Amino acid sequence: MSDTSFLDWPFFESRHRELAAALEEWCVTHLPVDHVDVDAACRTLVVALGAGGWLTHSGAGEGERLDIRTLSLIRETLARHDGLADFAFAMQGLGMGAVSLFGTTEQREWLERTRAGKAIAGFMLTEPGAGSDVAATATVAERVSGGWRLSGEKTYISNGGIADVYVVLARTGEAPGAKGLSAFLMPADAPGLSVVDRIDVMAPHPLAHLRMDGVVLPETALIDKTGEGFKIAMTVLDHFRPTVGAAALGFARRALDEALVRVGRARPSGPLADYQMVQGHLADMALKIDAAALLIYRAAWVKDQGAARISREAAMAKLYATEAAQEVIDMAVQLHGGDGVRTGMPVENLYREIRALRIYEGASDVQRLVIARSLLT
Repeated sequence: MSDTSFLDWPFFESRHRELAAALEEWCVTHLPVDHVDVDAACRTLVVALGAGGWLTHSGAGEGERLDIRTLSLIRETLARHDGLADFAFAMQGLGMGAVSLFGTTEQREWLERTRAGKAIAGFMLTEPGAGSDVAATATVAERVSGGWRLSGEKTYISNGGIADVYVVLARTGEAPGAKGLSAFLMPADAPGLSVVDRIDVMAPHPLAHLRMDGVVLPETALIDKTGEGFKIAMTVLDHFRPTVGAAALGFARRALDEALVRVGRARPSGPLADYQMVQGHLADMALKIDAAALLIYRAAWVKDQGAARISREAAMAKLYATEAAQEVIDMAVQLHGGDGVRTGMPVENLYREIRALRIYEGASDVQRLVIARSLLT
């Protein structure tokens, strides 16, 4: 059983502790799922998470605000049990984050479907020539009679190929760079949208390279106003970056749990846990986990208290938690010896799962830039 003493920290309220306990019980019953068919697994997870009521927390209802502590607790708990379950939950939130924060009543009909587990969401941001540099987005949205026509390509899109609806960032040209971008809500069955390629990665998730070849959307597809796309995207990431750190924290906690079991096993010469060097490694792992948790839930608490932006806090949480989790998991693999790199071992799976978190939603070096600029301005 993972350490839950952090739930007594002053960042949390009784409702958070009750949610964490209920979700833990749900996870023990429902996770992990069979990952042989990743697309099918994700669809199953979305339905199950919706039926369990957990996806209601992935977006904010009319007049509500996203609770970042709740989002973070859910991601940490799901990730500790099943990385794909965390992915399925997170993408329902991130995919519809723009609608949750800026959408119209009509657009929010899609949000209610994703919150119920009746539709799968995707966020079309990254392009072949625009990853960390969102301002370099080349996808174009042109005004046409009654709406917009979108042309361009997006890649490494989570839920690409299985999503029912996407939020897409495109250039509308009000100004150069970041100021000329807008956000649109696009159904997956829109004529002209196609899957160029499915992308296989080391920890399997539904990813795709998508193309928009003259996709026509109605005026009502525009989220907020033209030229606000970059602000919308950064606001969404501001809300969800601490939760990426929380997912990494869940992976790290599971790695420490597995390591404790491993080093505690009886051996003719005594358990590995008797060796001081091993104890030192365990201490370092625990230290990194608590430090990451403090940064994550500090950021989440600050946002939940009403802060307009938490760019610095979110960057610190995401950067430290993902980098620290990589180190914790690496040590867990080391403590397992040869078994640590055997396919199918929990720590081997965690080793593959954690790596992408240091890249997506702002790579580690991007987070360093965010933190440095907050010090220099």
